[in-house]
Formats: sequence, C-alpha cells, structure tokens
Amino acid sequence: MGLFKPKTRITGRPPSGNGASSFHLHWQMPPSAPLVGVQATFEVVEPPQDDDLYFWALQASFGDGRRSHGGAHLGLQWNRRHPGNTAANWGGYHHSGRILDGSTSPLPSTPDDPNTRDFAWQARNPYRFRITRVTDGWRGVIADFVTGRSVVVRDLYAPGTQLITPMVWSEVFAECDDPQVLVRWSGFGALTVDGDVVTPGAVRVNYQAYEAGGCSNTNVLFDGDGIIQATNAERAVPQGSVVSGFAELG
Repeated sequence: MGLFKPKTRITGRPPSGNGASSFHLHWQMPPSAPLVGVQATFEVVEPPQDDDLYFWALQASFGDGRRSHGGAHLGLQWNRRHPGNTAANWGGYHHSGRILDGSTSPLPSTPDDPNTRDFAWQARNPYRFRITRVTDGWRGVIADFVTGRSVVVRDLYAPGTQLITPMVWSEVFAECDDPQVLVRWSGFGALTVDGDVVTPGAVRVNYQAYEAGGCSNTNVLFDGDGIIQATNAERAVPQGSVVSGFAELG
C-alpha cells in the first residue's frame, strides 16, 4: 500500500474566502510584565512583479489581563490603488467584529481609505514598524532606516491596556506560481509596562492550510540577517515548526 500523499496547491489563485494565502510567525514570548509596545524591522528583498495585492504586517491583540479586545496590524502594502503601488496600513477590529475607529492620518490616501494610506516605500530598504500605547488607544509608527524619518500613521481607538499574541505575517493575493517575492523580518522586540525590553525566544511557523485555500509553496528561511518569508518556493520548514536563534538579528 502506498504512502498517503497530502494535497498540494502550487499554481493558480488561492481559493480562500478572501482570495489570499497567508503565512505567519507567531512570537514565543518569555514571562514578563504586560507589554505596552511591540516592534519589528521589515524589508522587501524581492518585490512583486504584478499588480496583485500583497500585505506584510506586525500584528498584536489588545488585552486587559482577562480577555482580548480585538487586534490590529501595522505594515506595508503593494497595492495598485495607491501611487506607485506602495501604501501603509494601520487598522484592525474590535472584539465585536466592527472595524476600529482612529484619528485622521497625516498621510494622504488616493482612494480615501482611513486605514490604508499612500506611502512611498522602497524595496531593499529596511523599515521599523512600532505599535505603542497612547492616551486614546494605540499608535502605529513606521520609521525609514535610510532617511531616519518616522511617520505616525495614526492612532487607533481601541480598548485594552496591554498587547498580547504578537506576530508578523505575509498576506498574498497573487497566484501561487507568480514570480517569487521575498521579505525579511528582524529586530523583534517588545516594551513592558515596567520599561524593560524583551524579545521572543523563538517563533512558531504557520502556513494557511490547503483546506483553507492556502498555497503549498510558501516557506521561511534564515539568511544571516533575519527571517525570510518566501512565495513560490519549496517548503523546507514544516507547518508548526518552532525556530529560534534569530532574536539578536537586526
């Protein structure tokens, strides 16, 4: 009797509910005081070559020590609705399911989207994403390592006094066999309410399952400078892998 061979999807569009195939790096945090800030460094190493939507983000949920009050994601997009296909997004959801309200962003938005703003990011240029606590909620800031410029995308009016379950991810609306896109994550860190800086000891790898419409040819790898998320690649790191040894990178 032959061995069972799992189904794979390496061509065509992902048939998921939102039309995307996503993969995630869930931070494995050490015990600490409650977190009031998280940050990560991000770089597009090989940019998209088509007009399909790509979204790369740092995400955290909002908690109060007893329950989650929803969460939000801060990052960059390859988005044809914006000039040069480049945009930044800071948005999320209340635990009731409604979209979170927020302040008016200082960045323009060609399609007048309160969450997604025009942002002229460059490939092979690192950016720092930072989510921090402010008086009225949570602030999303993106810093350009080359120019030294930091931009407050806006503040989100969200409940909760701490950040929980941080992660980073890629959400890809392209065909599974479209030209390969590579992005690098590094510099993971968090700030506690006591002012201490803590870093994840490892990350847990998650790929969107075949049954949920995910592509089977997404992968993660280490290149000496951080963790690469790759599309259209042979999957060498299995689902659910817990990997470490990167926290000092970036």
